[in-house]
Amino acid sequence: METLRERYAENTRRTLLDTGLCLFTERDYADVSAEELVRTAGLTRGALYHHFNGKPGLFEAVFEELERQATRDIRAAIAPVADLRERAYRAVDAFLDICAGHVYRHIVLQQGPIALGWQRWRELDQLHLGGIVLDIVDAALDAGRMRPHPAALVARAFYGALTELSITITEADEPEKARAQAAELVRDLIAGVVSDGGPPSVR
Repeated sequence: METLRERYAENTRRTLLDTGLCLFTERDYADVSAEELVRTAGLTRGALYHHFNGKPGLFEAVFEELERQATRDIRAAIAPVADLRERAYRAVDAFLDICAGHVYRHIVLQQGPIALGWQRWRELDQLHLGGIVLDIVDAALDAGRMRPHPAALVARAFYGALTELSITITEADEPEKARAQAAELVRDLIAGVVSDGGPPSVR
């Protein structure tokens, strides 16, 4: 059974995560102090450092929660789809919709590389979302719907393209227009790699 101490610790952790999500969404990472985080949460600095080792650790935990939710949403979007090419299209549409949301866009795409550093940001993003790309590529290869390129290489190529496009959308003067253009481009890329049925042609 969960003890009162364990329940209190989990409630404290949840309060810090919810507070971090709120403040990191409202403002840039650099403009949010550890003091403001604990004051808003009604907790002590000791609680922040005990659970997250400070503001950077709390930001990373908030970041990962958003990435896990994005992964679940994309997998839910593609679960009913049997055709591999259509599954890839649906995954891209779901991903771009997530990128268009203010919370994900601000915390993950805009502030994430600043707060975490580019290497850690890329590592965490690929940890959560890269698996979806690799799963689709593996399935297409197993079904003979793609020429036999190394799966990891193809997955990296598409993951890299999606990463750059997502960042481009956040920087665009017209994000909705950029999102539509990105979706059209990625659909063309997928159509050029994943055949519409039967083995792909050999050039």
